Amino acid sequence: MRIALACLLATALPALAETPLPKPVGDADFRQIEAARAELGQLLFYDKVISGNRTIACATCHHPRLGTSDGQSLALGEGGIGLGPDRRADPANIPEQRIPRNAPALWNLGAHEFTRLFHDGRLEKDDSRPSGLRTPLEDEMVMGFSSILSAQNMFPVLSGDEMAGHYEENEISTAVRQGIITAPGGAWDRIAARVESIPAYRALYDAAAPETRGRPLGFSDVSNMIADFVAFEFRADRSPFDAYLRGEADLPAEAKAGMDLFYGKAGCADCHSGKFQTDHDFHAMGEPQLGPGKSERFERHQRDTGRMRVTNNPADLYAFRTPSLRNVTLTAPYGHAGAHTDLAAFLRFHLDPVAGLASYRPQAVLVPFEPAKADWAMLEGGKEYPAIAAAVTRAPVTLSDAEQAQVLAFLAALESEDAKTGRLGVPTSVPSGLPVDQ
Repeated sequence: MRIALACLLATALPALAETPLPKPVGDADFRQIEAARAELGQLLFYDKVISGNRTIACATCHHPRLGTSDGQSLALGEGGIGLGPDRRADPANIPEQRIPRNAPALWNLGAHEFTRLFHDGRLEKDDSRPSGLRTPLEDEMVMGFSSILSAQNMFPVLSGDEMAGHYEENEISTAVRQGIITAPGGAWDRIAARVESIPAYRALYDAAAPETRGRPLGFSDVSNMIADFVAFEFRADRSPFDAYLRGEADLPAEAKAGMDLFYGKAGCADCHSGKFQTDHDFHAMGEPQLGPGKSERFERHQRDTGRMRVTNNPADLYAFRTPSLRNVTLTAPYGHAGAHTDLAAFLRFHLDPVAGLASYRPQAVLVPFEPAKADWAMLEGGKEYPAIAAAVTRAPVTLSDAEQAQVLAFLAALESEDAKTGRLGVPTSVPSGLPVDQ
């Protein structure tokens, strides 16, 4: 997801056997979505009514104009005004902190193989669980989520920094603060009730979702529609590389040479494998840490230990999920904390992550804001960076400048031709009447 290029150009062997090219992507790889459900989900995705203070939509941090992310290293959620790098702190409602991790892109999340979500994989498909999911909300889980993508929506709406708002700012943030999530009158109930109270939404549900007729809407009904829209809208399999795999066209010479490197001596496909250039696994690649880190409010540290926060396994220290590289050219900044603003520089960093970390200098897209925890405290203090470097297990790779340019040309060939517009696009208005970020 948002492109940490984990393991890109990494191999422990001087000569690596080529990895076979993936098979072409096809309809069988995706959930098939009815148009009416996608159209209803589109409205909910862009409607700020589901956020606590009615100021943030899903699209605020996942906008197609910004590669289905937000163009920032670490976003301002609740308390921010505007879109993308132009966002700013609201003087009347100053944010408490930046969002701890870079907003991940949404490309191809409707594909069946995406069974782990978030940078640390804390949401996973697990058929042994009653809900079919492994999640931090295990004890609060309810049935009714149509997919793991639908279940993903339950997290941002409960986060005070992202969408819910803080403490007693509104009825949703108050319920979250009280720990009332799934019970009657809880946060999810209140979000669904807002949607239910808008006649246009009720009519659209009656038409698009017969299973909801004759009963009040629940949160999973809202979440399922948003997930259906994301699966429909952000399918990305019309790139030059897709055309090449389908035998419809050849790649330009530069991109084809980059493809040979990617699946050959550069070792990119060790981790960026499969149809969507991800193994869905977790790797420590020495990514710089900035911002508040992944910590509780009462904790003073600014570390983000990645997958280890989920598994408690020291072997997972500073490991993050391998993101898909589809439309990677559209989704800067890169890394779990957005520590790289340039794709070429990011690629060079990953030729030798340990050396890259030692020479790293601050580069980020951070909108003006004075957080309680300094943005670059981890880098300036230097205490954690040796541990981040020590977690890297991949050996350096040497590529000439020309070879690096070829790999970049191949990454550009992963950009889907309709990625910047989508199938449905951005609606001009939504049923709540709230403004839509264009």
